[in-house]
Amino acid sequence: MSNYRPPVSDLAFVLEHVVGYPEIAAYPGYEHADLETVVGLLEEAGDFMVSAVAPSNHVGDTEGARHQPDGSVVTPAPFRQAYKQYVDAGWGSVPFPEEFGGGGFPWTVGLAIQEMLGASNMAFALCPLLTQGAIDALLHYGSDEQKQAYLPKMISGEWTGTMNLPEPQAGSDVGALTARAVPNADGSFAITGQKIFITFGEHDLAEQIVHLVLARTPGAPEGTRGISCFIVPKFLVNEDGSLGERNGVKCLSIEHKLGIHGSPTCVMEYDGATGYLIGEENLGMRIMFVMMNSARLSVGTQGLALSERAYQDARDYALERRQGLAIGATGKDSAIVEFPDVRRMLLTQKAYIAAMRRLMLFNAVHIDKSTHDPDPQVRRRAGEIVGLLTPICKSFGTDLGNELTSLALQVHGGMGFIEETGAAQYYRDVRITAIYEGTNGIQAADLVGRKLGVRDGASILEFLASMREIDAELAAAGADFDSIRSDLTTQLDALQSATEWMLRTARQDPNAILSGSSPYLRMWGLVVGGWLMARSALAAGSLGDSDVAETQLVLARFYAEQLLPQAAGLQGAATAGSADLFALTTAQL
Repeated sequence: MSNYRPPVSDLAFVLEHVVGYPEIAAYPGYEHADLETVVGLLEEAGDFMVSAVAPSNHVGDTEGARHQPDGSVVTPAPFRQAYKQYVDAGWGSVPFPEEFGGGGFPWTVGLAIQEMLGASNMAFALCPLLTQGAIDALLHYGSDEQKQAYLPKMISGEWTGTMNLPEPQAGSDVGALTARAVPNADGSFAITGQKIFITFGEHDLAEQIVHLVLARTPGAPEGTRGISCFIVPKFLVNEDGSLGERNGVKCLSIEHKLGIHGSPTCVMEYDGATGYLIGEENLGMRIMFVMMNSARLSVGTQGLALSERAYQDARDYALERRQGLAIGATGKDSAIVEFPDVRRMLLTQKAYIAAMRRLMLFNAVHIDKSTHDPDPQVRRRAGEIVGLLTPICKSFGTDLGNELTSLALQVHGGMGFIEETGAAQYYRDVRITAIYEGTNGIQAADLVGRKLGVRDGASILEFLASMREIDAELAAAGADFDSIRSDLTTQLDALQSATEWMLRTARQDPNAILSGSSPYLRMWGLVVGGWLMARSALAAGSLGDSDVAETQLVLARFYAEQLLPQAAGLQGAATAGSADLFALTTAQL
């Protein structure tokens, strides 16, 4: 296992030259968030992750979280020290408002830090990630009193947060939940029910856990329309802000999982626990979507983070491992990095990782535009782009996370199958990312069911048109860019054709577009990635740094010639309809 090396130089290049971060830094209120300051912050964050968090990764995997008879949960020993250092350093507070003790930086900066945290130790990183989602929900919908009572200590990390959605009979179908919320005389509610798969629902890293719980009030409508959201703290909070008596919430057990062993995944029982309504009754799904949309981009970034960590280990192993003799080599043996297929695997990882990083940060920049640009029309359009890109980021990032950690394991050969090398842990840990925060099939359904029809399809067609605007720049850039230009045009044409089919078919046969939604989403990820890689190569060519220019050009060309063509290959699956999927009876499956 090698030491993690934070990719700060690439993060800085992407922020400045590819996704337009300087425009965000120019917004009112972000005067302190100029690019130079941000790059320095990322360098400091990277150093912290390497020294304080990364060493806990392997130990956390082998030691795991442990459930105690009294309902408490003990996390791996290195987690406790790492979390204290994380809180003391204030890294979790970076992207939140200064009025509640945050750093007041753009969300884009927070996401870049999340990548490095997740690469250092994904299981550990889940605790701050869930807390950030809960903070976001309270910022949008909490009352002034709730914000003052909970946000300062949640933003500092002294208190952590969770989201409690699924139940044993209601996983992704949240509308089937049965947890009850009965009004108390003092305006609070008594929450009763059981929740499953609650990440860090119980732990020993912080003194307080603030659960955001979905439940039904008496007489609420059926389905998702009748769900409300409640703050249910582990300990009740006194008027002076100190912690009071233990609330009626308990961890019954934790799951035994394929990966992320250091992160306790809890079964939670609420037995008349005191809860406080957030917003109004029956707005629970709207509130939870704030948390989930934030988390979906973060989960896509987890796929990127573990891909980067696994790639670094695979590259180091390929440089060190000597076996066989490469063509044209002399001596007794060669490092395996000299063999063409190993080069193919490494370059596939490196190019996909670069495309993912650009996609995640491009989305994050538009989140900041949607909330801070002075022009309401710019904010509105940025919000549409965020809506389009979020399911793509989540699915494309996590599908690739599975594929690239597997490829990294393959580079190790037989040693990759041995736990001591660390390659297997990345492969195991990343597998959950395609499942939680809405399975990738749900993301694809969201893309075609909700995002495709925004403004009757005009929104998505406008984004396609905006990607085509790069053609003139590529044409003027010279022969080195010819294949990038031609391949990108071909794949944009395929995506355009599939999109027009989806728009034509959506009303008359919604089952048909759902049947092709996953390959269609993959087409989007591939093409947007290719477009952003082309932007990177063009930007690097004007910097006067030959090494950066060559690296970005080769990566963009490799992506365009060897990875991007998959998009057109998926067009048939995207537009095939549902007939064959349902041609066999269930007994024949």
